[in-house]
Amino acid sequence: MPRLLIVHHTPSPSMQAMFEAVVAGATADEIEGVEVVRRPALAATPLDAIEADGYILGTPANIGYMSGALKVFFDTVYYQILDTTVGRPYATYVHGNSDTVGAVRAIESIATGLGWQRVFQPVTVTGTPTKADLEACWELGATVAAGLMP
Repeated sequence: MPRLLIVHHTPSPSMQAMFEAVVAGATADEIEGVEVVRRPALAATPLDAIEADGYILGTPANIGYMSGALKVFFDTVYYQILDTTVGRPYATYVHGNSDTVGAVRAIESIATGLGWQRVFQPVTVTGTPTKADLEACWELGATVAAGLMP
């Protein structure tokens, strides 16, 4: 069964709402035959990443960059998954209080180095997520999961 790994750092109510919307999309009734695994960024392992067929990455934007927790995930897994995950799909959702550009750029740079393929435009939110923002998160989750369906 294909596996979708959602690696997230969810320290705020805004990030929690976005995470829940992503999970709801990825586990919608229309999605069949895909296992959705959720891991906090500091708990995700190289084996989690190797066993996944696709990835969703969620992070707050902290001081113009991804969260330290998501950076630790990448630092922990990068060389161990470098040759085994090339070509796999990924998508990203990011929340910031004022800006998300640096966080998105950093994630895309690392994903490019891993050879991953972005399959959904990053969902970026500043301030409190709106209904439209949460719908975009749902769509992100559903799109990535549907792309893994057998």
